[in-house]
Amino acid sequence: MADRLPRYRTGDESLDRRLMDLLEELGAKENADQLFEILVSAVGMATEDVDRLDLKITNAALKEMRGAFRAFRPYSHIPKCTIFGSARTRSDDPLYHQARELARELAGRGWMVVTGAGPGIMAAGLEGAGRERSFGVNIRLPFEQTANEFIVGDEKLISMKYFFTRKLMLMKESHGFVVLPGGFGTQDEAFELLTLEQTGKAEPAPIVMLDVPDGTYWSHWSRFISDELVSRGVVSEGDTSLYRITDDVAQACHEVVGFYRNYHSLRYVGSRLVLRLKAEPTGAELDELSGRFSYLVTSGGIERTGPLRAEEADDDHLDLPRVVLRFDRTHFSGLRQLIDAVNALPSAPATDSAPPVDRDK
Repeated sequence: MADRLPRYRTGDESLDRRLMDLLEELGAKENADQLFEILVSAVGMATEDVDRLDLKITNAALKEMRGAFRAFRPYSHIPKCTIFGSARTRSDDPLYHQARELARELAGRGWMVVTGAGPGIMAAGLEGAGRERSFGVNIRLPFEQTANEFIVGDEKLISMKYFFTRKLMLMKESHGFVVLPGGFGTQDEAFELLTLEQTGKAEPAPIVMLDVPDGTYWSHWSRFISDELVSRGVVSEGDTSLYRITDDVAQACHEVVGFYRNYHSLRYVGSRLVLRLKAEPTGAELDELSGRFSYLVTSGGIERTGPLRAEEADDDHLDLPRVVLRFDRTHFSGLRQLIDAVNALPSAPATDSAPPVDRDK
């Protein structure tokens, strides 16, 4: 029994066996290792001098995540886009119209729309998508934030106590993100998205900053990024490629959906990064990419490959063409630019297609 246990254990062999026996009794098989370690953490907290408040935070966070995972699970096969923006935007504001129309466009292309479930831009997104294609992840506040009429009472409405669990679900489940003007909360969400992309802690995804025609919100924000962050060297100039700024709904929708025109997914196998594509690139295209993006590669170039052994073992999209490179795991904005270039190849499909939804590989 002990040789089947993960390395992370309670330190008590008899207790470890009892925990594993409990999981087997419950029928947990495929992910028993992860469930076992969750139980080990609980045992550790039970045997340590953990403050009650710390336990309440842990308990509430785990319950919130469990509830959210359960709510999203039946819709895991549908691509999703999260729309962020101010709760204080009025329904007669042109920004409300932009968010509503964008959501309508995305829903018409088979996507679901996720918002924070409150008023303002969040309501606009769910109104545009329609209840059937809407998800709401609400935050319980002493003021301002109640679920809007377009999602209230729906099984796809999730209510949370903590901002950090809410942000996790607003970001984890989606394949694209659109941010409209908003306050501190919107800026917090935008910068967290960018941080996750900049550091490679999240898979590459399209991020769009959407304004209204002649709007100044994102142009002023972009000037701050350039004048105060890039100029000081605290972010790289290339990091601005992690997002797009537009005032056009059609362009915003194209940026989200078009990100998956040719790019499908990625996977690290040892020191190699595999990019799975929809269409196989030509030799000349690979040569051009290798030269243009040589700064991303620690050795060699960007090469065509069949499924690697680890992918074959997991039956991981074996039907797709792929390219491989020894990525330096530093220039994630450059990786985003490489994906954009892959999508623009002459060999790429002529039309956009849905992103992959099986993110557990």
